[in-house]
Amino acid sequence: MKVFVIGAHGQIGKLLVAQLLDRGDEVVAGIRDAKQRDFFEDQGAATQLFDLTEQPEEMAKVLKGVDAVVFSAGSGGKTGDDQTLLIDLDGAVKSMEATQKAGIKRFVIVSAMNAEDRTLWTAIKPYYVAKHYADLYLKDETNLDYTIIKPGVLTNETGKGGVQLNQRKGQIAREDVAEVIVATLHNDQTIKKEFAISEGKTPVSEAVSQV
Repeated sequence: MKVFVIGAHGQIGKLLVAQLLDRGDEVVAGIRDAKQRDFFEDQGAATQLFDLTEQPEEMAKVLKGVDAVVFSAGSGGKTGDDQTLLIDLDGAVKSMEATQKAGIKRFVIVSAMNAEDRTLWTAIKPYYVAKHYADLYLKDETNLDYTIIKPGVLTNETGKGGVQLNQRKGQIAREDVAEVIVATLHNDQTIKKEFAISEGKTPVSEAVSQV
């Protein structure tokens, strides 16, 4: 499988690229800065500059030829609410539109646990707003073969290789999130599905097969 990772230089993105390569997949790392090329090309991934502020028509040109797109980009906690809207919401939606324009069907997005339930949103509400409406757009306004993955609180601990599905709270290592994405891409049962993940004891591959 040839996978285009949007947000490849992010914390989850880096782990995801490495795990896909280890599995034997082809990877195109979508990067925002040419200085990031060597990091990925030294591992064996191709790279492509990908600007989330571009129009979908321009974005689509560099997506052509891949089998699946993963959106794991984020504005980060140090930017303002305006960037959250431009990257986590509009950037996500434009990526969906670009994926369709490029003739690609498979699209996996990293959302957030409880994004669908406003009553459970924490203090970082603009982030949840962005995730909520990006998810809705993906489900209701596209014809993509989507999967929406909703991790709990993200940590940088070593992955444990096990998860629990559809809890309302919990944390999970970014390394385990990346493993879930890889398993999701290789399991067509996850198409048109959304699920939350947190740290647990069920092996990732087994959990994903239960979605």
